[in-house]
Amino acid sequence: MDLVRGPRLAQSGCVPGAGLRDAPSSSLRQVAPPWHGDAESQAVDLDLLRRYDRPGPRYTSYPTAVEFHEGVDAGRYATHLAAAAAKPDAPLSLYVHLPFCESRCAFCGCSVVVTRKRQVAEQYLEYLFREIGMVAEALGRRRQVVQYHWGGGTPSYLSPDQMRALHQEVGRHFAIDPAGELALEVDPRVTSSEQIETLSALGFNRLSLGVQDFDPDVQQAIHRIQGVEATRALVAHARALGFASINVDLIYGLPRQDVDSFGRTVETVIDMRPDRVAAYSFAHVPWIRAHQKLLNVEELPSADRKLQLFVAARARFLAAGYRPIGMDHFALPDDDLARAAEAGTLHRNFMGYTTRPAPDMVGFGVSAIGDVAGAFVQNTRKLSAYYQAIDAGRLPVQRGYVLDEDDVVRRHVVTQLICNLQLDTRATARRFAIEFDTYFAIERRELTEGPIAHGFLRDEGGVLRVTPTGRLFVRNICMIFDRHLREKRGDAPVFSRTV
Repeated sequence: MDLVRGPRLAQSGCVPGAGLRDAPSSSLRQVAPPWHGDAESQAVDLDLLRRYDRPGPRYTSYPTAVEFHEGVDAGRYATHLAAAAAKPDAPLSLYVHLPFCESRCAFCGCSVVVTRKRQVAEQYLEYLFREIGMVAEALGRRRQVVQYHWGGGTPSYLSPDQMRALHQEVGRHFAIDPAGELALEVDPRVTSSEQIETLSALGFNRLSLGVQDFDPDVQQAIHRIQGVEATRALVAHARALGFASINVDLIYGLPRQDVDSFGRTVETVIDMRPDRVAAYSFAHVPWIRAHQKLLNVEELPSADRKLQLFVAARARFLAAGYRPIGMDHFALPDDDLARAAEAGTLHRNFMGYTTRPAPDMVGFGVSAIGDVAGAFVQNTRKLSAYYQAIDAGRLPVQRGYVLDEDDVVRRHVVTQLICNLQLDTRATARRFAIEFDTYFAIERRELTEGPIAHGFLRDEGGVLRVTPTGRLFVRNICMIFDRHLREKRGDAPVFSRTV
């Protein structure tokens, strides 16, 4: 979700002495391919950092989850499922939320249920299976799946038998493309070799491992103790089993982090050579996630230091041969994400960046979000309410949002910028039958006075391109096109900070 790090494939996550100095004039500089120009990205004026580092969405969706409301209920969801069913040959994305964790990490922003009572998973699966059946029936012959993801919580909370049962139930209702993205998130601290072998046998081909930081001092501060060797062994075992892509999540901005210690974590991760890495800005939102109050705010790095952490980590990943993806991800050159980024065909949904987009995404389980036929829908966050709805034969939707025509246009603009770091204004004008400069007159002026003037964005005769420096501020660029933020007249304090 936009409020905090969401699921990624999420979800969501140094060079000692990397300096911050005045940004050079960029209006005449030659545009480089998106994986070059790291020297430019490190030359950031601190005054600009302070100006732009403010609360803002991550844009896993547009409009963001802040706009969701309870006027979108089970009845409205059924209407949109019927519209999706009218396109039986179109592919689907499926997300399954498995909320359970044995313990809570103090930094966590995900929707989780903390319990050691393993029997709760069995009951949850029974209700999850019933929801899957209800939605599949509403979708009629619309059954082809090209993107399939288990998120959490900790999906590896399930036993191997439970994993097999869940996958078989999904396969009973949907046709999962074996060449598609079959992915899940795992916690290396609690994931066994048998579980990884089970997942491989079921056809899962992508794995995302939470790391955050390997420094013992930082791990103590965030209540998450995780050894390097156990993580390394899990990566090696997954590779031996043939997983096509392995992702590691890191987070910068955590308590007690400094450039040197985080640099050691980055070097350790590089040595493991994952195909993808996500380096997320820590979303410190204790007003939303009360358990984050356990963190000592005096130990959080300053805004200046936080930027140093990311810029220095980014420099190390680029030097190691990784290509930058979107705003905070990296991938090896032969990975599908890197190829899609180079081709300008990258997409993004609530599961993260993807190369296999589907026009509709269906979410199952508590708090899961779907994106179906022009509407976002989110299930209730409470297990009791989830069970009650399904027992009543009702889809367990709590809230959502139906996009209007303007939302559709702006969603395209934001997606292109956040994913592919460029926007062809002429193609956009043709696609939506608008005169771009007239439609976005206010935004054009703000871009010129802000991101363009400060070297974050270049206007190249109808194509807006985010510069290497602008990657650090791409959320701010997207915020200019956000009508809902504009109508709120100022920063929304519910968001994490943009840098």
